[in-house]
Amino acid sequence: MKNCICVALLILTLVTSAIASSDTRPVTDGANRTVQVPKDVQRVICSGPGCLRLLTYLQAQSMVVAVDDIESETSPYDARPYAMANPQFTGMPMFGEFRGHDNPELILTLEPQPQVIFKTYANKMGYDPIELQQKTGIPVVTLTYGNLGKLRPQFYQALRTMAEVIGKQERAEEVIAYFEAEIAELKKRTTDIAEEGRPSVFIGGVAFKGPHGFQSTEPAYPPFAFINANNLAYNKGLTGKELSHSDVSKEMIVAWNPDILFLDLMTMQLGNKAGGLYELRNDPAYRSLTAVSEGKVYGVLPYNCYSKNYGSILANAFYIGKLLYPDRFTDVDPIKKADEIYQFLVGKPVFELVNQLFQGYVFTPVPVN
Repeated sequence: MKNCICVALLILTLVTSAIASSDTRPVTDGANRTVQVPKDVQRVICSGPGCLRLLTYLQAQSMVVAVDDIESETSPYDARPYAMANPQFTGMPMFGEFRGHDNPELILTLEPQPQVIFKTYANKMGYDPIELQQKTGIPVVTLTYGNLGKLRPQFYQALRTMAEVIGKQERAEEVIAYFEAEIAELKKRTTDIAEEGRPSVFIGGVAFKGPHGFQSTEPAYPPFAFINANNLAYNKGLTGKELSHSDVSKEMIVAWNPDILFLDLMTMQLGNKAGGLYELRNDPAYRSLTAVSEGKVYGVLPYNCYSKNYGSILANAFYIGKLLYPDRFTDVDPIKKADEIYQFLVGKPVFELVNQLFQGYVFTPVPVN
């Protein structure tokens, strides 16, 4: 009798395993782990900076059953176009704190339950993905967020991995092709401009895990790279880790004395008595810059707001290209172009909403005198 029971249990285990395996499929995630996910995924949550942005680009935001707490927070300078286009996020249940600090207990109370948890920056911040999967019993698929520079392949792979899980492969390829075509167009318009025809430029006030002052920059700033600009922070020898986010000394900026300055308007989040705009208006060192005295300081869309704003970065490139080389962009209206980009990526033209946050300073000279 005992042997019969053992055989029956063995058969039951094998049958259960066969059923389970027939309902799942393997996916390789950003950490090169093989994760078993359901064959038909309809419900997900997105953990970590930029994760929900990627899902929105794939036109799959309706699959979200809960959000992290940044989606419900209100900020006067919260420049995330994907969220502006989807105000419904603010009223959804929460599953944890921003930057990947998930709450397994909250996740387990969600109704309906997510079938998959997507997670960005899993190796740098927040809840460990393996432990999260063990505690919730929900497959966790990590994604490498990438950028529009050297890590562009990682950005594209993140889209493809997410699309593979949710069945949006065709849309992922459309998004990737869109970025590739737009970047190629920018380079085509500017590639043959001689060195002497390229004014020197610098962008300050770039956010990085929060707002920063004017010294904060992105030396390999993609909009400059796409239009072959004379980017002093890149061309003056910054190398290695400095090519990601860097704080450049005030003395160096003054010594460079760029022809044109750009201000990442996310710096305004620091308020009226701090930040890049306040510094340009009040710091004697910055007041000595030619671009400041001549009013050649221009506002651009935030590079980072809960990680890289890919659509805004692309829109900035067309604006900066038009400003530096107007004869090469006669057919481009930067505001209309921004809304075209937003319409494609997040489903709505939200430029004016973003511009209102920053006192109308986007894509225009910023009053510093």
